[in-house]
Amino acid sequence: MFSSAFANDLAKLIFQATAIAGLADNAASGALTSLYLSLHTADPLAAGTQTTSEVNYSGYTRIALQRGPLGWTVTGNVVNPTGTAEFPEMTGGTNQTATHLCVGTAASGSGKVLVRMTISPSIECKLGVVPRIRQTSTLTLVTS
Repeated sequence: MFSSAFANDLAKLIFQATAIAGLADNAASGALTSLYLSLHTADPLAAGTQTTSEVNYSGYTRIALQRGPLGWTVTGNVVNPTGTAEFPEMTGGTNQTATHLCVGTAASGSGKVLVRMTISPSIECKLGVVPRIRQTSTLTLVTS
C-alpha cells in the first residue's frame, strides 16, 4: 500500500507531529498536541468511532498521550508509547476484555479513530485492575 519510507514518514506525522516536507505541515494553528487512547472489547471497524465497542466500566476514561517523541516512539513502521500507558482503575461494572486499542482525536464522545490496533496480550478489565499498555505489549495495526 505505502512504501516503507512513506509509511515511516506518515507514522511520524501522526504520532510525533513531524512534518513531511512538501506534503504535510504541522505548524498550522490548531494542530493536535495530544492523541487519545481508547480501549475496546472488539474491533470498531473502519466506519466506527472511539465509542464503538469501547469498554464502559466505572472509573474508565480515555487517556491522552503527547503527540511527539516524548509520547511515542516510531522505529521503522512500528509505533509504541514511550512508556506504560495506564487507564484508570476499574471501580465497578461488569468484567470486560479489551482486545483492541484505538488512537483518536477526542478525550470523550465519538472521536475520529486515526489508528485501530489489536492488543496482545488482551487486557482483563475487572474490579481493582488498572489496565495498562506496556512497552512489551504487542500492538498490531488493523488495516482492513
